Amino acid sequence: MSSPTPAEDEVPAIQTGPKGVINDWRKFKCEDQDTPPSKKALLRQISNPQSDDIHDRLNRKMSVQEYEMIAEEDEKGLRKYRKQCMKEMHERFSFGPTFDSVVELDNGEAFLEVIEKEHRLTLVVVHIYKDGVKGCEALNSCLDCLATEYPSIKFCRIEAAATGAGERFSDDVLPAMLVYKAGELLGNFLSMTQHLSEEFFAADIEAFLNEYGLLPEKEFVACPDEEEAAGVEVE
Repeated sequence: MSSPTPAEDEVPAIQTGPKGVINDWRKFKCEDQDTPPSKKALLRQISNPQSDDIHDRLNRKMSVQEYEMIAEEDEKGLRKYRKQCMKEMHERFSFGPTFDSVVELDNGEAFLEVIEKEHRLTLVVVHIYKDGVKGCEALNSCLDCLATEYPSIKFCRIEAAATGAGERFSDDVLPAMLVYKAGELLGNFLSMTQHLSEEFFAADIEAFLNEYGLLPEKEFVACPDEEEAAGVEVE
């Protein structure tokens, strides 16, 4: 097998496999503002041995100190790392932007902009609501949950009066949910409570949207699972 040329050697490789994951984790923890300075110093020392050879640094096994540091990570820290992994995966493969919460639209102009100017691959779900109308508060809570499970979808909400077309969204058609992609209206669901039981939850909204084929498959983070983590080598 021929050795890589200098040009090939300069191309940054996608970090896959246990060693790549370890290196990515080291880099993440060094850049994370929540990592204590003492741990950052340890990681830099581990990641930067006396040798300046880049291949030597990338091929180093995980140290006992790093293994213990991972074991100390709480669930919040691990979720943060997985979330960043997903975001980087989307950016790398041009899947479009990602989101992590429901966007509040202040006026009709913002409503039109999110429909017309959002990335062509992004599915946009807009909840039109009014405080005090039955079902609106519950649907807002449901979308808050779904926004964390479907980061590639842009979930938005706007008060009916703020749309600039309040006469079209009277109380009897609320809560309303509109679904767009690339500027095209894919779903126009009025009086959502008529399609659901008296009490509904995020799973019910998810099932409803799936019936119309509007939701993508749930995404899996490009991070090691528990089995892979268990196989990591330790010095």
